[in-house]
Amino acid sequence: MDSRWSDRDAAQMVAAHAAQGLSADIALRVYSSRLLGQEPKLVLHGGGNTSVKTTMSDLLGDRHEVICVKGSGWDLASIEAAGLPAVKLEPLRRLETLDALSDEDMVAFQRANLLDPAAPNPSVETLLHAFLPHRFVDHTHASAILSLSNLADGEQRCRELFAQRVAHVPFIMPGFELAKAAAAIYRQQPQVEGLILHQHGIFTFGDTAQQAYERMIALVDLAEQAIADGQRSGGVAVSLPSSLATAADIAPIIRGACNRHGVQLVMCHRSNAAIRRFVDGQELPRYSQQGVITPDHIIRTKNRPLLLPAPQAETLGAFAEAVADAVDDYVQAYTAYFARENTLSGGNKRMLDPLPRVVLVPGVGLFALGEHSKAATIAADLAEASMHCIMDAERLGEYQALDEHALFAMEYWSLEQAKLGKRSPLPLAGKVAVITGAAGAIGAATARLFAANGAHIALLDYDMASLRPLADELAETAMAVACDVTDQQQVDAAIRQCCEHFGGLDILVSNAGAAWEGAIDTLDEAMLRQSFELNFFAHQRLAQAAVAVMKQQQTGGVLLFNASKQAVNPGVNFGAYGLPKAATLFLSRQYALECGQWGIRSNAVNADRIRSGLLDSDRIRRRAAARGVSEADYMAGNLLHREVTADDVALAFLHLALSEKTTAGVTTVDGGNIAAALR
Repeated sequence: MDSRWSDRDAAQMVAAHAAQGLSADIALRVYSSRLLGQEPKLVLHGGGNTSVKTTMSDLLGDRHEVICVKGSGWDLASIEAAGLPAVKLEPLRRLETLDALSDEDMVAFQRANLLDPAAPNPSVETLLHAFLPHRFVDHTHASAILSLSNLADGEQRCRELFAQRVAHVPFIMPGFELAKAAAAIYRQQPQVEGLILHQHGIFTFGDTAQQAYERMIALVDLAEQAIADGQRSGGVAVSLPSSLATAADIAPIIRGACNRHGVQLVMCHRSNAAIRRFVDGQELPRYSQQGVITPDHIIRTKNRPLLLPAPQAETLGAFAEAVADAVDDYVQAYTAYFARENTLSGGNKRMLDPLPRVVLVPGVGLFALGEHSKAATIAADLAEASMHCIMDAERLGEYQALDEHALFAMEYWSLEQAKLGKRSPLPLAGKVAVITGAAGAIGAATARLFAANGAHIALLDYDMASLRPLADELAETAMAVACDVTDQQQVDAAIRQCCEHFGGLDILVSNAGAAWEGAIDTLDEAMLRQSFELNFFAHQRLAQAAVAVMKQQQTGGVLLFNASKQAVNPGVNFGAYGLPKAATLFLSRQYALECGQWGIRSNAVNADRIRSGLLDSDRIRRRAAARGVSEADYMAGNLLHREVTADDVALAFLHLALSEKTTAGVTTVDGGNIAAALR
């Protein structure tokens, strides 16, 4: 590992912060923190923390010696000065005289001594930073250090490698006890450049930001060199079926087996050469089940991944049975682990959901699950980093993690337990929706509304350029897929992409459509067939593909069709549009009739006069002129005299998605048109 320190960049950071009235200490703390945070071999997803001891003024102008330490919710990779809350240092140092201090009292005391009461909570490891005398202190979960310290003889290996350059701290839960022990160990060896917290991470420190940072890089580089010199072989691979199923084939099976236990999770898939070496190894059941590489990961990944057999393409039914059994076994094992450890710790904990967050499949790769896409991505990143770490450890010996009692304490830390019950999940949380015609007014409005209510969205439209702005707006909750819904291959590919990206699908909003005009008695048959392709067969094509996935998941599902008022109230010269729409309305009811046995609901929306691709501005003007009214009067030509918008249609789709006991229904959204009304 090489140092990325640049005197020029550091000076620019100092100048930029000086222009904001901030000191060089803060500027350099931000600069070196980002250097650490942007190296994934040191820090991932909010891990690690840094601090600087300096002086600052309070609101009255009084100067105080403070420690500015990473605040809760901030990531070192992108940290700013606001992410380094200042805490009065002298009161923190006096805490070291105490014999004990609860986590809750520690957090409250730290907040009570913030210079800015509106600042974020200081890191839970603030006291460890405060008890050390150095101006700059850095802490990371460096992969190479974890590979060494998680060996069966890890402490001995580290002592031999680092000699007198570091002091060694046995594993202790973060908080007051660890801070006090680490400070005592440092005082016995005050010449050291850092502390190795075994099976947890590494601290380095110095009088300057550069010194603390470069000590971190040098010590981690030494560990990386030792790993590179390792002599053990990479292990033997298992034999795989000749015809492997793909990630898209098995993702809904895995996700469904997990979600049947009452928690809605989304999923992502990863596979590359390194992941395959890990999951295809004959000793996978040994090295993958030892536990997390650092306790900090356990909240995101659980302690152990779920292991599944390699899936054979021709026997997915048998694979589905094996997955269901494996998930049941995992849930039972986790429940027993919780009961066992909760009893030992006093019996006052509330069990987290018992489902895996990482699933390993030989021949296919890893799947990560989370309550939302970001959580699944974080779990995947941590799992992938752990694989590299474990394989590096296996080059030197056998990987061995902490015992379950120590890890339970971290997983069920009181500071985490306090957060339970405060989260109100959104109504579509953990659900995956496919929306066709997503670049149009109705599709885009529905996508925004569903995403705002917690859903993850696969945006389908033939025009990728039109989809990109919406996909960017919805960010990690959405994926954009260019798809001509009249093309079977493109539809199949789009559904497979959705399954691989999110793990499956729960809701189909089959919305894409277009209107053709012409007198029925002279209508060109080619035009009618073209309209049927888009306005009927595309709906059937999407519904078939969606139902196939829903049946694999065995968790029910929702089909929602945009039928329009033409399905029940045909307009003059609109037979080419109304005929396939009428068929689509009955298609919706046919799916309700035949798929209710699998918990799949099917409903339609009957909307009229929406400003969208189906009724463009020219058409609105022509129709208003033909009736001798203004555009506004034409658009509000209903019983309520109010214009209906795409947002109104989106609300109808949301209502039907949430109406768990409604199927074969039609919701009318037209402001009142008796001729198009249904029961």
